[in-house]
Amino acid sequence: MAKTAVLTDSNSGITPEVAKELGVYVIPMPFYINGELYYEGKTLSQEQFYHFLEEKDVEISTSMPVVGDVLSTWDELLKTYDEIVYIPMSSGLSSSCETAIMLAEDYDGKVQVVNNRRISVTQRLSVQDAKRLADAGWRAAAIREYLEKTQRDSTIYITLETLYYLKKGGRITPAAAALGTLLRLKPVLQIQGEKLDAYAKSRTKKAAKQLMQEAVEQDCETRFHAKDDKSDIIFCFSYSGTDRTEIEEWMREMQQLYPAHTFLCDPLALSISCHIGPGAIAITATKKLPEELLTGPAC
Repeated sequence: MAKTAVLTDSNSGITPEVAKELGVYVIPMPFYINGELYYEGKTLSQEQFYHFLEEKDVEISTSMPVVGDVLSTWDELLKTYDEIVYIPMSSGLSSSCETAIMLAEDYDGKVQVVNNRRISVTQRLSVQDAKRLADAGWRAAAIREYLEKTQRDSTIYITLETLYYLKKGGRITPAAAALGTLLRLKPVLQIQGEKLDAYAKSRTKKAAKQLMQEAVEQDCETRFHAKDDKSDIIFCFSYSGTDRTEIEEWMREMQQLYPAHTFLCDPLALSISCHIGPGAIAITATKKLPEELLTGPAC
């Protein structure tokens, strides 16, 4: 049986500590803060990032992993493993996936780059599925094919605390931000694989949460064809910033409605938080990996 490594980037939200627990590997994402280079999880912690983010005169930008870092990671892993499944962030949100696919052409199939169009907690779940499949004896190419086939079995909805960071990043005009702030609008954004898009807007955080909950329920029924009790769905409640109080309260409310669900609570990836700011909350739904795939003949 081939020995397969599962590798991702820190856009998955997987820290070096969690990676060790899961038995996977993580390439840290680079951030430029006032022109100085930091690496997520190595020289930049969540607490440091949000401290910088809340300073009005600090400029923060994201960047794709350095090609040399990616290649050296692959080469080092292939000293121990026969093949690699590499799961970077969605190709719709960064060029790093397409770059990795091009680089992998020189590795004779030993590196399989997964373009399953996910980020943050949904990307993390893909990584965990890949690890379970690898442990069950699946080859890297088969894992890639499965993850790409099921790429749309996941959804993310986010509401923001402020429009300031969207304006700062040029994603909305200053006039729109000013009007939205004046009217106290709470936008709801969605990530359906390709990019961060507007979904709806509401006047209150409570109304935004209700919109997101209804949207997720609709996706479960019409897109994922979930079971009646939705026991084949994983709900994850996510947040930006360092305060989990609001998101944990919302998760408890939802647990009472859906006792058969699997519930998780994780911070949003810093690459998302960089553009939306602290205080955002999100709900994601992802279809579970069918258990029968782990017990049948390995691919």
